[in-house]
Amino acid sequence: MSAPEEDHARWRNERHAAVARPTGNLALVETRWVGSERPDVEGAQAAAPASVTVTPLERTDISTGEPEYGLRFWDASSPAIRAYDRIDVYDYDPAWVIEAEFAPVDAGRTVPFEHIRDNGGTRELVVPGDITFTLDGTEHRLAAFDDGGTLLLVFGDPTNGTETYGSGRFLFVRRDDGAGFGDAGSVVLDFNRAFVPPCGFSAQYNCPLPPPQNRFTQPVRAGEKNVVFMDDFDIYSA
Repeated sequence: MSAPEEDHARWRNERHAAVARPTGNLALVETRWVGSERPDVEGAQAAAPASVTVTPLERTDISTGEPEYGLRFWDASSPAIRAYDRIDVYDYDPAWVIEAEFAPVDAGRTVPFEHIRDNGGTRELVVPGDITFTLDGTEHRLAAFDDGGTLLLVFGDPTNGTETYGSGRFLFVRRDDGAGFGDAGSVVLDFNRAFVPPCGFSAQYNCPLPPPQNRFTQPVRAGEKNVVFMDDFDIYSA
């Protein structure tokens, strides 16, 4: 096994463990929005079962643009954790490690992202710059948003809904050139590390969907495919 394949196998093992942690993707059993007032996290935690961890949550109200607060409830013994088997993946393929260029844009540029639980509404997410590369003779210009200081790409391709998760997949953009987060320069898109978004593990997430410019016409057969549960478990009926 080559060094890149070993790294990929290690990443797969880390992902398998991370999603099943007490506050991993599979543990989220409730997202409770409470409005414009910050909730009592300590009170909610005190009233919760011993296996449950309560954390605060904040977003922008899609109608008013004002802050909206909520709570997330994570159960270390959730039905999804108990039913979890594995994440199906494609075999590692070095052809899907792609060199690209990042070009920053004026601060404050946003792109409307539709979210899976917003009934067709969109949320404006800050996009720090454009990522460009050529694949099979086709030039692509993608929008990745700032996810806590890391560029996160939300993309779709023709495998969605047949081979891979139906709503698209996520990919963290890697920088190997030593440049800062918002600086121009080279980036790496290792689609072998494309992953099923959190909403593939729990129906309590509200994941962004791929914008039009991030939808490939060619299949991306790399990275994670789907979450596999035992006994026909369905996150939407849990």
